[in-house]
Amino acid sequence: MPATITSIAHYFPPDVYTNEYFEQYLDTSDEWITERTGIKERRFLKEGATSDLIVPAAKLCLERRGMKPEDVDCIIVATVTPDHMFPATACVVQNKLGIPNAWGFDLSAACSGFLFALVTAAKIVESGGARNVLLCGADKMSAIVDFEDRAQAVLFGDGAGVALIEKSDDPNLGILDHILYIDGEGGKYLYQAAGGSAKPASIETVKNREHYIHQEGQAVFKAAVKGMADVSVEIMEKNNLTKDDIAYLVPHQANLRIITATAQRMGISMDKVMVNIDKYANTTAATIPSCLSQWWEAGKLKKGDNLILASFGAGFTWGAVYMKWSM
Repeated sequence: MPATITSIAHYFPPDVYTNEYFEQYLDTSDEWITERTGIKERRFLKEGATSDLIVPAAKLCLERRGMKPEDVDCIIVATVTPDHMFPATACVVQNKLGIPNAWGFDLSAACSGFLFALVTAAKIVESGGARNVLLCGADKMSAIVDFEDRAQAVLFGDGAGVALIEKSDDPNLGILDHILYIDGEGGKYLYQAAGGSAKPASIETVKNREHYIHQEGQAVFKAAVKGMADVSVEIMEKNNLTKDDIAYLVPHQANLRIITATAQRMGISMDKVMVNIDKYANTTAATIPSCLSQWWEAGKLKKGDNLILASFGAGFTWGAVYMKWSM
């Protein structure tokens, strides 16, 4: 049997930061930001870490499934903003939730983190390595954004999405196919220069602001438009799907223009595309699960719906997942 999502939830911090907030100290405007990105608002976590975004979403996810912490077998956290380099944020989440018997780990694939982790969780469950996986996609991007850089300060937000992955009771429902890619040549366009073993933290790295995101916007934009659109069409063709078969495209929320280009390439209208970037900006590993959670809560997702999940991120990493919704 394929693995599937049996419960889902999300969490965003309460504090809203509109585009007008950035006009106070950056040469920008609501019009400039909206036209280039589609973003109007974002949320920042004032106190706490990525695990503090995950915990409320995880509690709600388990509650919706009628499960207790002791029922969880495995925890995977997809993030580029772990609480610490070590221990893994999965360990922190396990402790905070009081889960006694689970094993787990963190997975880093930037904005493709949730998709890569979803495929990993599915294979663990399908192989019998765990009955269930608590899959967490979360990032506190405000911790690594340079708020003096207009080109990146307005793009990101904080949030979490958590899904429970179990075996489907129907062979026709669940995570049916995936196509994933990486290309290390793209690493020079989007990265965090310091803080790892290649360039440990020092007075100089802090002075030079090397612990923040470095992004060459045009290069990343062009690669993302092609990568996300190409892989979405590729997985449709591989599974003999037409535009009429697709209930929703669930894209990573980096830029509305990238999302629109992907939908156009697939031949689907924007009413079949999940979009929450306008209210929450790019929450990295949280964008896809938060969209799924919000659309499910709103009653817009129906059992048997064909979904294409697609992403593109630093690395470069990109991919698509084809699933039939089972909730």
